[in-house]
Amino acid sequence: MSRIDYQGVLDEIIDEVQSEFGKGHVASYIPALKRVPPRKFGMAAVTVDGDVFSVGDAFEAFSIQSISKVFTLSMALNAKGVALWQRVGREPSGDPFNSLVQLEHERGVPRNPFINAGALVITDCLVASTVNARRQIIDFIRRRSGNAGLCYDVEVARSEKTHGHLNAAMAYFLKSHDNLNSDVEAVLDVYFHQCAIAMSCVDLARGFLYLANGGDCPLSGVSVHERSRAKRINALMMTCGLYDSVGSFAFRVGMPAKSGVGGGIVGVIPRVLSVAVWSPELDPSGNSHVGTKALELFTTKTGMSVF
Repeated sequence: MSRIDYQGVLDEIIDEVQSEFGKGHVASYIPALKRVPPRKFGMAAVTVDGDVFSVGDAFEAFSIQSISKVFTLSMALNAKGVALWQRVGREPSGDPFNSLVQLEHERGVPRNPFINAGALVITDCLVASTVNARRQIIDFIRRRSGNAGLCYDVEVARSEKTHGHLNAAMAYFLKSHDNLNSDVEAVLDVYFHQCAIAMSCVDLARGFLYLANGGDCPLSGVSVHERSRAKRINALMMTCGLYDSVGSFAFRVGMPAKSGVGGGIVGVIPRVLSVAVWSPELDPSGNSHVGTKALELFTTKTGMSVF
């Protein structure tokens, strides 16, 4: 098999996605995100051997939002093990990521850890099992990405809190069903901050390498997960990582991935690489419109997917 020219592929992609701008909308329900220039675009691929390829705004930090849920799930699984699945499910939601109706129908047990209700349960596990959950989360992500300078965007966190009424409603609903053990406001504070972590495409691609590398983090030399657990997190990304359009993403792109309403998407090709893209304009499901197209082009041009 000939060596793939990843840099050449990324250079082609940035040219080919130009016609896709203007077809989505920047997230408006979080004011701090609404101000992000809509035509930003960055993309980075990092191989398990550490080679980095990038294009556009790949080194510019942005709000990772729900992409953080993969990192906190990893931490919670290490803390709680399989007992975690007694409190949150592993099935696609088929509904918007912030649906309160689904949570009510299922009596306080979220469908999966990547919708907001499920992520609140995961955050509760971390608040209950660590002395300083905010510090533990940012330290974990710094180690995975190899960037010790990563930090929370205070403005975004404040904006999340000020306008996070639906998330607060979910948290109190979970509490009413005994599926939130810590103080609700403490859980919300950590949750709003984890969503407000600022990372670049290069940071994110490096940060997801442990999931492309069977649970071993190439940057730190640490085994984050045994191979079977890394496989299962990848499976959850494939089935639940793109909100209620996960089937369409799997059909078009064909890789485990997680998106965030900041416009980022990170995917992995097991044993090969991780790839991250950022473009703030979102489709109706809350996924980056241009980013999805870019990843579709990436798997098509490289001939790599999990299928």
